[in-house]
Amino acid sequence: MRKKLAALMLTGAIALAPMQPAYALFGVGDVVIDPTNLAQNILTAARTLEMINNQITQLQNEAQMLINQGRNLTNLPHSSLARLQSIMRQTEDLLGEAQRVRYVVSEIERVFSEQYGDAAATGDFAAMNAIAEARWRTSVAGYEDALKVQAGVVGNIEATRTELSTLVSQSQGAVGALQAAQAGNQLLALQSQQMTDLTAAIAAQNRADALDAARRASAEAQGRENLSRFLDYGTGYTPTAVSMFR
Repeated sequence: MRKKLAALMLTGAIALAPMQPAYALFGVGDVVIDPTNLAQNILTAARTLEMINNQITQLQNEAQMLINQGRNLTNLPHSSLARLQSIMRQTEDLLGEAQRVRYVVSEIERVFSEQYGDAAATGDFAAMNAIAEARWRTSVAGYEDALKVQAGVVGNIEATRTELSTLVSQSQGAVGALQAAQAGNQLLALQSQQMTDLTAAIAAQNRADALDAARRASAEAQGRENLSRFLDYGTGYTPTAVSMFR
């Protein structure tokens, strides 16, 4: 831009330099001016000045375009990624603290094969009672885990509200397209974090309900087995000789 301006100034200086006047000397001190030549010189100077003004305007527009492009490429000074990842890790840690039956498919299969379903009606009375108590404790732990996750999700509401307010302010004060886009992306990330909290709360509550429903179903199976054993008279009564007196 500096080179272009210097070239334009040099061109203007040349164009506006005093032109050779057309005159003729008739005697001493007499000067005759050619009006046609003078008008042509003035018209040429005016056109040159207009061209210089147009080029200056063009350079100003190009400079403004570069300024706008620089603004559009400016990064957003605020990033909520670390904060959102921290909130999601807290929720994940709460899910990882699940007691007795964790969110692991192989472990769930093992526990159910040992304590639920047909397993609830096997073994002697002492074994069945011990398994029933274990199922009850698992159900209670499931509800406790659900309450912990729900409490963590509720605790994240304030942090989410703060991040939302900050990102909206950053979006409204964006100086370029890149800042606006980055603010929008971070708002989407915040929404994803809220969906993660909601999913965790639903999963924890459904886990507790599923464990309690499985406990009730297993208790029914155990109750039927206990009744069957109670009503089992074996071979029945067999009369035998009894000596009542010595």
